[in-house]
Amino acid sequence: MADKYGKYIIREPIVKGRLTPQVHICGQKHLNGENPCQGSNFPAFPNEVTLFTISEPSVVSAKHAHDYDELLYFLGGNPMNFYEFGAEAEIALGDEDEMHFINTTSIIYVPKGMMHCPVYFRKVTRPVMFMHICSASGYSRSKGDLTTGHVVNREVYTPEEITRLKSQG
Repeated sequence: MADKYGKYIIREPIVKGRLTPQVHICGQKHLNGENPCQGSNFPAFPNEVTLFTISEPSVVSAKHAHDYDELLYFLGGNPMNFYEFGAEAEIALGDEDEMHFINTTSIIYVPKGMMHCPVYFRKVTRPVMFMHICSASGYSRSKGDLTTGHVVNREVYTPEEITRLKSQG
């Protein structure tokens, strides 16, 4: 049987994140160390998506805005029941830093140009997932803190590290 569409499958597009391993796809070719990011196999893919797990109190990102729309997902960590949201978070929105409390699975629409973040995960009793979807082929910031946050050159895991991560079940 011919493998006509196998090229569209990216298996385990997992990269090292600042907090935890991240699942990543985008349309801008960039490197993972010296190798192309396997999540950037589709030039001009119109979105950049990153998903990772929050398992302890932490701060995600700094105050910034983008030249594109963005969605922020706060998901319960149980894939069979997203209502099981085991965290309490706060996010600042707008120039005024209007604080919003998140304690349930939620999606936030961030219009182009709107200041947002940081996200403060203040309490984590069970792991939750955090994901952003950017309406652009690559992540960038247009104003606010331009120096921290999303890493463009992502580092891949070694085969030994992948084996260890898979065995942590």
